[in-house]
Amino acid sequence: MRYPAGYKEERRQQLLKSSGALIKNNGFAATGVDALMAEAGVTSGAFYSNFASKNELLQALVVSELCQSRAIWETNPHDSPQAWIDFEVDRYLSLPHVKCPSAGCVLPALSAEIGRAAPDVKTLFEREQRKNIAILAERLGSEALAWAFTAQMVGTVLMARAMPTKEAQLEVLSAGKTFLKAMIANHAGWPGVDTPGQPA
Repeated sequence: MRYPAGYKEERRQQLLKSSGALIKNNGFAATGVDALMAEAGVTSGAFYSNFASKNELLQALVVSELCQSRAIWETNPHDSPQAWIDFEVDRYLSLPHVKCPSAGCVLPALSAEIGRAAPDVKTLFEREQRKNIAILAERLGSEALAWAFTAQMVGTVLMARAMPTKEAQLEVLSAGKTFLKAMIANHAGWPGVDTPGQPA
Protein backbone atom coordinates (compact mmCIF):
# COMPACT_ATOMS: atom_id res chain seq x y z
CA MET A 1 0.00 0.00 0.00
CA ARG A 2 1.36 3.38 -1.01
CA TYR A 3 0.92 6.30 1.37
CA PRO A 4 0.64 9.94 0.28
CA ALA A 5 3.70 12.17 0.56
CA GLY A 6 4.23 13.36 4.10
CA TYR A 7 2.14 10.58 5.64
CA LYS A 8 5.01 9.00 7.57
CA GLU A 9 6.14 12.32 9.06
CA GLU A 10 2.57 13.19 9.98
CA ARG A 11 2.15 9.84 11.71
CA ARG A 12 5.45 10.31 13.53
CA GLN A 13 4.31 13.72 14.80
CA GLN A 14 1.01 12.23 15.97
CA LEU A 15 2.89 9.52 17.86
CA LEU A 16 5.15 12.15 19.43
CA LYS A 17 2.15 14.22 20.53
CA SER A 18 0.30 11.32 22.15
CA SER A 19 3.50 9.81 23.60
CA GLY A 20 4.60 13.17 24.98
CA ALA A 21 1.30 13.70 26.78
CA LEU A 22 1.38 10.24 28.39
CA ILE A 23 5.06 10.41 29.32
CA LYS A 24 4.78 13.88 30.87
CA ASN A 25 1.91 12.58 32.97
CA ASN A 26 3.28 9.16 33.97
CA GLY A 27 7.05 9.45 33.54
CA PHE A 28 9.33 8.12 30.82
CA ALA A 29 10.88 5.11 32.56
CA ALA A 30 7.51 3.95 33.89
CA THR A 31 5.78 4.03 30.50
CA GLY A 32 6.28 1.06 28.20
CA VAL A 33 6.06 0.91 24.43
CA ASP A 34 2.74 -0.97 24.52
CA ALA A 35 1.15 1.74 26.68
CA LEU A 36 2.51 4.47 24.42
CA MET A 37 1.10 2.89 21.30
CA ALA A 38 -2.22 2.07 22.96
CA GLU A 39 -2.54 5.77 23.78
CA ALA A 40 -1.94 6.54 20.12
CA GLY A 41 -4.40 3.86 19.00
CA VAL A 42 -1.85 1.86 16.99
CA THR A 43 0.06 -1.40 17.41
CA SER A 44 3.53 -1.67 18.93
CA GLY A 45 4.84 -2.37 15.43
CA ALA A 46 4.08 1.23 14.52
CA PHE A 47 6.51 2.35 17.20
CA TYR A 48 9.45 0.49 15.70
CA SER A 49 8.64 1.72 12.21
CA ASN A 50 9.17 5.27 13.51
CA PHE A 51 11.71 4.92 16.34
CA ALA A 52 14.58 2.48 16.66
CA SER A 53 14.34 2.50 20.47
CA LYS A 54 12.81 4.29 23.47
CA ASN A 55 16.02 6.29 23.68
CA GLU A 56 15.41 7.60 20.16
CA LEU A 57 11.84 8.45 21.16
CA LEU A 58 13.15 10.42 24.15
CA GLN A 59 15.50 12.35 21.88
CA ALA A 60 12.64 13.16 19.49
CA LEU A 61 10.44 14.23 22.41
CA VAL A 62 13.11 16.58 23.74
CA VAL A 63 13.31 18.36 20.38
CA SER A 64 9.55 18.39 19.82
CA GLU A 65 8.62 19.62 23.30
CA LEU A 66 11.23 22.37 23.50
CA CYS A 67 10.31 23.57 20.01
CA GLN A 68 6.72 23.66 21.23
CA SER A 69 7.75 25.94 24.09
CA ARG A 70 9.27 28.36 21.59
CA ALA A 71 6.09 28.24 19.51
CA ILE A 72 3.98 29.06 22.58
CA TRP A 73 6.18 32.07 23.32
CA GLU A 74 5.36 33.40 19.85
CA THR A 75 1.73 33.80 20.98
CA ASN A 76 2.77 36.25 23.72
CA PRO A 77 0.98 39.50 22.74
CA HIS A 78 3.44 41.90 24.42
CA ASP A 79 6.37 43.78 22.93
CA SER A 80 8.04 45.35 25.96
CA PRO A 81 10.45 43.01 27.77
CA GLN A 82 8.87 43.46 31.20
CA ALA A 83 5.29 42.93 29.98
CA TRP A 84 6.42 39.91 27.94
CA ILE A 85 8.10 38.31 30.96
CA ASP A 86 5.21 39.10 33.32
CA PHE A 87 2.81 37.44 30.89
CA GLU A 88 4.96 34.29 30.75
CA VAL A 89 5.29 34.14 34.54
CA ASP A 90 1.51 34.32 34.94
CA ARG A 91 0.93 31.78 32.18
CA TYR A 92 3.50 29.27 33.42
CA LEU A 93 2.88 29.57 37.16
CA SER A 94 -0.80 28.76 36.88
CA LEU A 95 -3.02 26.17 38.53
CA PRO A 96 -4.00 24.55 35.18
CA HIS A 97 -0.30 23.99 34.42
CA VAL A 98 0.20 22.39 37.83
CA LYS A 99 -2.89 20.21 37.50
CA CYS A 100 -2.28 18.98 33.96
CA PRO A 101 1.32 17.87 33.35
CA SER A 102 0.33 16.10 30.11
CA ALA A 103 -0.45 19.42 28.43
CA GLY A 104 2.34 21.39 30.09
CA CYS A 105 6.03 22.11 29.79
CA VAL A 106 8.42 19.19 29.49
CA LEU A 107 10.93 20.64 31.97
CA PRO A 108 9.14 19.99 35.28
CA ALA A 109 7.83 16.68 33.94
CA LEU A 110 11.00 15.11 32.58
CA SER A 111 14.14 17.00 33.62
CA ALA A 112 14.95 14.48 36.37
CA GLU A 113 14.62 11.58 33.94
CA ILE A 114 16.67 13.37 31.30
CA GLY A 115 19.30 13.80 34.01
CA ARG A 116 19.46 9.99 34.27
CA ALA A 117 19.39 9.46 30.51
CA ALA A 118 22.23 8.57 28.14
CA PRO A 119 24.82 11.26 27.30
CA ASP A 120 23.42 11.72 23.78
CA VAL A 121 20.03 12.66 25.22
CA LYS A 122 21.62 15.17 27.61
CA THR A 123 23.66 16.71 24.80
CA LEU A 124 20.55 17.10 22.65
CA PHE A 125 18.63 18.55 25.59
CA GLU A 126 21.36 21.13 26.22
CA ARG A 127 21.42 22.16 22.56
CA GLU A 128 17.66 22.68 22.39
CA GLN A 129 17.36 24.29 25.81
CA ARG A 130 20.10 26.80 24.96
CA LYS A 131 17.93 27.95 22.05
CA ASN A 132 15.15 28.69 24.53
CA ILE A 133 17.55 30.37 26.94
CA ALA A 134 18.78 32.62 24.11
CA ILE A 135 15.21 33.86 23.52
CA LEU A 136 14.74 34.58 27.23
CA ALA A 137 18.14 36.27 27.44
CA GLU A 138 17.06 38.73 24.75
CA ARG A 139 14.11 39.70 26.91
CA LEU A 140 15.97 39.69 30.23
CA GLY A 141 19.25 41.17 29.04
CA SER A 142 21.31 38.40 30.61
CA GLU A 143 21.93 34.73 29.84
CA ALA A 144 22.67 34.03 33.51
CA LEU A 145 19.36 35.59 34.52
CA ALA A 146 17.58 33.53 31.85
CA TRP A 147 18.96 30.32 33.38
CA ALA A 148 17.98 31.43 36.89
CA PHE A 149 14.54 32.49 35.69
CA THR A 150 13.95 29.11 34.03
CA ALA A 151 15.16 27.14 37.04
CA GLN A 152 12.91 29.11 39.40
CA MET A 153 9.87 28.67 37.14
CA VAL A 154 10.41 24.92 36.82
CA GLY A 155 11.12 24.49 40.52
CA THR A 156 7.97 26.37 41.49
CA VAL A 157 5.79 24.11 39.34
CA LEU A 158 7.50 21.00 40.76
CA MET A 159 6.94 22.17 44.34
CA ALA A 160 3.32 23.08 43.66
CA ARG A 161 2.65 19.65 42.13
CA ALA A 162 3.95 18.04 45.30
CA MET A 163 1.39 19.88 47.43
CA PRO A 164 -1.74 17.91 48.48
CA THR A 165 -4.32 20.70 48.28
CA LYS A 166 -5.34 23.42 45.86
CA GLU A 167 -4.78 26.02 48.58
CA ALA A 168 -1.19 24.89 49.14
CA GLN A 169 -0.53 24.80 45.40
CA LEU A 170 -1.80 28.36 45.00
CA GLU A 171 0.36 29.48 47.91
CA VAL A 172 3.48 28.09 46.23
CA LEU A 173 2.53 29.60 42.87
CA SER A 174 1.89 33.01 44.40
CA ALA A 175 5.21 32.97 46.23
CA GLY A 176 7.02 31.97 43.03
CA LYS A 177 5.40 34.76 41.02
CA THR A 178 6.21 37.36 43.65
CA PHE A 179 9.83 36.25 43.88
CA LEU A 180 10.39 36.10 40.12
CA LYS A 181 8.87 39.48 39.40
CA ALA A 182 10.86 41.07 42.21
CA MET A 183 14.06 39.37 41.07
CA ILE A 184 13.62 40.66 37.54
CA ALA A 185 12.54 44.16 38.56
CA ASN A 186 15.58 44.52 40.82
CA HIS A 187 18.08 43.03 38.41
CA ALA A 188 20.89 45.37 37.45
CA GLY A 189 20.49 46.43 33.85
CA TRP A 190 16.76 45.80 33.63
CA PRO A 191 15.35 48.60 31.41
CA GLY A 192 14.14 51.59 33.40
CA VAL A 193 15.10 50.16 36.79
CA ASP A 194 17.91 51.47 38.95
CA THR A 195 20.61 49.07 40.09
CA PRO A 196 19.83 47.88 43.64
CA GLY A 197 21.91 49.76 46.20
CA GLN A 198 22.89 52.43 43.69
CA PRO A 199 21.66 56.04 43.78
CA ALA A 200 19.10 56.98 41.18
